[in-house]
Amino acid sequence: MTDRKATLSVGDKSIELPIYSGTVGPDVIDVRGLVQEGVFTYDPGFVSTAACESAITYIDGAKGILLHRGYPIDQLAEQSDFLEVCYLLLNGELPTAEENKRFHDTIKNHTMLHDQMRNFFHGFRRDAHPMAIMCGVVGALSAFYHDQMDVTDPKQREVTAHRLIAKMPTIAAWCYKYSVGQPFMYPRNDLSYAENFLYMMFGTPCEEYQPNPVLANAMDKIFILHADHEQNASTSTVRLAGSTGANPYACIASGIAALWGPAHGGANEAVLDMLAEIGDVSNIDTFIQKAKDKDDPFRLMGFGHRVYKNFDPRAKVMSETAHQVLTELGLENDPLLKIAQRLEQIALEDEYFVQRQLYPNVDFYSGIILKAIGIPTSMFTVIFAMSRTIGWFSHWNEMVSGNYRIGRPRQLYTGSPKRDYPKK
Repeated sequence: MTDRKATLSVGDKSIELPIYSGTVGPDVIDVRGLVQEGVFTYDPGFVSTAACESAITYIDGAKGILLHRGYPIDQLAEQSDFLEVCYLLLNGELPTAEENKRFHDTIKNHTMLHDQMRNFFHGFRRDAHPMAIMCGVVGALSAFYHDQMDVTDPKQREVTAHRLIAKMPTIAAWCYKYSVGQPFMYPRNDLSYAENFLYMMFGTPCEEYQPNPVLANAMDKIFILHADHEQNASTSTVRLAGSTGANPYACIASGIAALWGPAHGGANEAVLDMLAEIGDVSNIDTFIQKAKDKDDPFRLMGFGHRVYKNFDPRAKVMSETAHQVLTELGLENDPLLKIAQRLEQIALEDEYFVQRQLYPNVDFYSGIILKAIGIPTSMFTVIFAMSRTIGWFSHWNEMVSGNYRIGRPRQLYTGSPKRDYPKK
């Protein structure tokens, strides 16, 4: 407990509120007692409210810091792989060599979908958005594992985590295959997590497909860099849904639905739309001037970040990975990618962008990488959801493992006061 207090004056009342400190980061004022005094706080978007206590991810946007269980994101991206990061997020510590092998083997043994799930895919229109399919199919997983969804049982939660981590690449790849009319490719347990995803995305029964190790490494880094990002909109949605006691598949489906919003998960897709709008390197100066004009609706997408007021710590890793992929595929002269590279150079050198700290963020580079690999923009958010599933589940698991209450935000009511129904 804390012996520090904040004092709030409301009219002639003086209300004392406890102040708490986390491991790192700003102190928080506990406002739970305000409702007993007949008042509560007003915080649209919850940007000044800590809705939970968590030990998973820490962000310091001013300093450009992102830590998963205390480990800097750039160290994890350089030295770890996605499944090891999944273990870390889920369990709080890095695995031993034996634990890591056992975890990898377990995930590989859960990659297949129940064969009846093929019927779910065939129930969608051919031109359905892959996110619509993913949202529905993930929610439908609860119909196949309804006898193992006791949220109070740690073992059942662990098995559910393994299933979700393992099956999301299969679901994601099948969303793509269905949309282009190609046969579903079943997972291969001899491939790594990222290689298996590329195989299910681009392989066909007609010929042997061997995943390119450079592309597989790039996909693995994309998965790591999108694995968790603290209490963002989709994670908060999963927590809120989970606070009702809803099953984990329904909760993850709610996170997918929240991520689908263009203000959240669609940023890397917006980057490519912007590059297409610019059209040619010769047009860049014109669009840079439009971006600097506050009265012009044009905005540079993929620059700056709502949380990071410094360089996005994930962007440096993605930048290096992007250049590796472009070199491997011989795409250094691709027109859209040339535009992207020139915009990157301007953002890092132009005083207007440097002063405002509008650096390229992770979405800027990930969109370029995914396009170069051959993944359509409609699949970008699907891959984001596949990566973020471990973060969502870890937060849900942390919440249901402790003491929690059903979420119930308040409101500032501005409607009509009480009035009588008019007599007829």
